[in-house]
Amino acid sequence: MSVAVSEERSRRWSLRTWLLAGVGAVVVTGGLGIGAMVWHMNYVPPGLDYSTTRLSENGIFQATIAPSAEPIPINQIHAWTLRVEAADGTRVEGATIAVDGDMPQHGHGLPTQPQVTQDLGDGNYLVEGMKFQMTGWWVVDFNIATDGRSDQVRFNLMLK
Repeated sequence: MSVAVSEERSRRWSLRTWLLAGVGAVVVTGGLGIGAMVWHMNYVPPGLDYSTTRLSENGIFQATIAPSAEPIPINQIHAWTLRVEAADGTRVEGATIAVDGDMPQHGHGLPTQPQVTQDLGDGNYLVEGMKFQMTGWWVVDFNIATDGRSDQVRFNLMLK
């Protein structure tokens, strides 16, 4: 075998080795990235409070949710009743309430835009248009404003 042929084979071998190493690195890196993404999409912080009665962030209001169906349905529009009280237990009437929600693990919100459609009196409000398109950890936020005071209350849900 001549030296030129040997050098050519060695160069081709080296090129193949580098190509295979590069492809292997891409596969491993991609696998790690996918693994991290799957972990993130399934991570639920420990110790979440799933209670249906919660104090608002600044302690101005206490709110209670009562979904119209238990367990909370998946892929079905349904309604909730939200009861709002002041910190001293007085029922809050005539409040302006905005509703929002999302699935923190997945980075997407609710598939609908639920709204408070009726003040039912005695601190109770009808929330219509609730819908969750999949199981897992959800958060639902209510921004409550009345008499120059406003605060937010967040509910954690684990839907199965």
